[in-house]
Amino acid sequence: MSNSIIEKLYRYLNNENGNRVCKDITEEACEYTVSNFFKILLTHTSTKLGDTLSNPKTVLTWLMSYVNAPVYLISLIVPIRESGAMIPQIAISNYISKKPIRKWLWVVGSVLQFFSIATIGLIGLKYEGATAGWLMVASLVIFSLARSLASVTSKDVIGKTIPKTRRGKLSGYTAALSGVLVLAAGLFITYKSETDASVDFYTNLIFFASVMWLIAAVIYATIKEFPGDTVTPSDDENAVVSKFGLLRSNTQFRNFVIARALLLCSSLSAPFYVLLAQEYVGKESFLLGLLIIANGIASIISSPFWGKLADRSSKNTMAWAIIVASTMGVALFLIVTFMEEFRTHLWLYPIAFFVLGISHGGVRAGRKTYVLDMANGNERTNYVAVSNTVIGIILLITGGLSALASILSIEGVILGLSILGFIGAYRSYKLPDVE
Repeated sequence: MSNSIIEKLYRYLNNENGNRVCKDITEEACEYTVSNFFKILLTHTSTKLGDTLSNPKTVLTWLMSYVNAPVYLISLIVPIRESGAMIPQIAISNYISKKPIRKWLWVVGSVLQFFSIATIGLIGLKYEGATAGWLMVASLVIFSLARSLASVTSKDVIGKTIPKTRRGKLSGYTAALSGVLVLAAGLFITYKSETDASVDFYTNLIFFASVMWLIAAVIYATIKEFPGDTVTPSDDENAVVSKFGLLRSNTQFRNFVIARALLLCSSLSAPFYVLLAQEYVGKESFLLGLLIIANGIASIISSPFWGKLADRSSKNTMAWAIIVASTMGVALFLIVTFMEEFRTHLWLYPIAFFVLGISHGGVRAGRKTYVLDMANGNERTNYVAVSNTVIGIILLITGGLSALASILSIEGVILGLSILGFIGAYRSYKLPDVE
C-alpha cells in the first residue's frame, strides 16, 4: 500500500481535511503520525483478538471446565488476570520513567504474553484436574505481569505518537476491526462445535491466540518513537509514596479513580452473565460461539461511535456507557428472577452479552481517552500507574467477594454491580472535561 493511500485513509478515518492535527505531540513525532497510527491499530487489533480467544470469561473458563479444574480455581482466573495486570504498575512505572524510548518494553511484554498463553495450551493437552488448574493459574500470573508492563508502556507511547482528538478514534477503530475478527472466530467456533468439541479444539484456540502477541510484537518494534521525558535516580527517591500522594493532592485525578472504580461493573458482570447462561441453557460449546459472536458484533457497531464521542467528551462517554450496562444488568435480574419462561430462552444471554459488550466498549474508550488527555509525559505515566494499581487492588477484592456472593445468587451479584454502575455514571458525569 503506497504512502499516499495510507495518508488518504488516515484523513478519511479522522475527518481531517486541512493541515495535520498535531495537538499534544512534538513536531518530529507528527511527521510519523500516519504510519504510527496504523501500526498501533494493527498491534492492538492483534492483541485484542488474542485476548478474546484466551478470554478467562469465556474460552479459558470452558477449557478449565473441560480438564476438570476445580471450580474455586476457575472463579479466580478473572480477578487474577485483571488485577495482576494492574497492581504492579506503580512499581513498573518507576522503571519505565527512566527510559527515553519505551516501545521495547511493550515488545518484551508482548513476547512474554505469547509464551504464557502458549503454555496454558500445552497444560490443557498434558494435565487434568487440580494439577492443570494450578499450572494454568500460575501461567496466568506470569501473563498478567507481562500485561502490566505492556499496559503502562502502551498509553505512554500513544501519548507521544498520536495527537489529541485522534486517540479516541484510534481506540474505536481498533475495537471495531478486532470485532470483525472476533465475529469470524465466533462463527468458526459455533460451526466447529457441531463436530469437534474436544480438548484439542480448545487448546488450538489458545495456541492461535498466543501467536497474536508474537505478531503484535514484531509490528510494534517498527513504531517510530522519539525520546521523551525521563526521571533521574535522585528524582525517584520515595517515588511510590509520592505517586500515591497524587490521590490526596490532585482532586480531579482522585475523582477519576473513584469513578473508574465504580465502572468496574461492566467487566465484573460478564462472567456472571456466562454462568447464568450455563445454568439455565447448558454448557454446550455452541453457546460459547454465540457469546463470542455477540461480543464481536457489539465491538463492530459501537466502537467507532464510542471513539468519536470520547474525543469530544470522554467523561460523558463513560457515563452513558455505564448507564447502558447497569440498565441491562437490572433487566436481566428481573427476567431471571420473575420470568421463568424467559430465563431458559437460548437467545436471552447472547443478546444480554451483546448489550454488555456495547457498554463495556464505551467504558474502555472513555476511561482510556480521559487519562491520556488529562496529563502529559511522565505525569501521564504516573496517572496510569497509580489508577491501575488502585483499581487492581479493588478488582481483586470485589472479584473475590463476587465469587463468594455468587454461591448464594448469581443474579443478585449482577444487580449489586449494576447499582454501583449507576453511581459511577453520576461520578463520571461530574468530572471536568479534558478534551
